[in-house]
Amino acid sequence: MDRFPMTKHGYTQLKAELDDLLNVQRPQVVEAIAEARAHGDLKENAEYHAAREQQGFIEGRIKELEAKLSKAQVIDVTTIKNQGKVIFGATVDLMNTQTEAEIRYTIVCEDEADLKANKISIHSPIARSLIGKEVGDVVIVRAPSGDIEYEIVEVHHI
Repeated sequence: MDRFPMTKHGYTQLKAELDDLLNVQRPQVVEAIAEARAHGDLKENAEYHAAREQQGFIEGRIKELEAKLSKAQVIDVTTIKNQGKVIFGATVDLMNTQTEAEIRYTIVCEDEADLKANKISIHSPIARSLIGKEVGDVVIVRAPSGDIEYEIVEVHHI
């Protein structure tokens, strides 16, 4: 069975979403379907069809989350000794060598990736070029706009 890395925070978020779907949203949609059925003719009952469609989305998401959670390998970087090497879950301070602008990224799984929060997927070009590198290393990131050169300033396990 293929396992994929996930941060402790990401696992907790997916678990909470699954819990909400199972214990809140699924019962609500079942109730909505029962109420719509009580209105009579199902062929022209828009409420019934909308509730059934919502139920399909919920059931699909439940299966997707259960599969992801069963294959997740939870990695808590706070329990791993920081040796200055970039690993999954690490937060990395980078400096663009051309502009000297600094940026901080956290390397997470695809489900947690959020560029606005500077959380990048392990499969992104930046993360792939950073993994395994150490403080002081210079990496070249192949971006659509051209190559960008970053120096690794610091690696945090937070």
